[in-house]
Amino acid sequence: MKVFKDILTGDEMFTDTYKYELIDDAFYMVIGKNTTVTEGNIELAGANPSAEEADEGTESSSVSGIDVVLFMRLQETGFGSKKDYLTYMKGYLKALKQKLGENSPEAEKLPGIQKPLTEILKNFKDLQFFTGESMSPDGMIALADYKEMDGEERPVLYFPKLGLLEEKL
Repeated sequence: MKVFKDILTGDEMFTDTYKYELIDDAFYMVIGKNTTVTEGNIELAGANPSAEEADEGTESSSVSGIDVVLFMRLQETGFGSKKDYLTYMKGYLKALKQKLGENSPEAEKLPGIQKPLTEILKNFKDLQFFTGESMSPDGMIALADYKEMDGEERPVLYFPKLGLLEEKL
């Protein structure tokens, strides 16, 4: 299994267990699904909950959301305007360029992010923004949107490719 980490913060952003594709060699588009997770509820196939558990009246809480966000412990954040997001992105790309090395082949590819980013930001008012578990203001922010796929609307998250370190587990 591969895990993709934010190279600036070390936060785990997604794994290869999710379906993903590369967009214009600039973003990974990770296809998620909406799910509900119940805390402390472990169900085995074919098992019935015991009568004792039902009598205990145990309270459980459940959380609904995008599977990638829930399981990778991404934290929702936001921007007041597209201009605020672009200001963040300018600073993020500058930090990324320093981390990669000013004249490295990877840093030379950073301007290539502009065209696909412009396309993604066309739906700015519909986007959600997620940062890594550490919630570092210097880290990567993934963009989430919904796309029609195979006749159903599915959540997709966009992660800047050059900001990720691929680690094999």
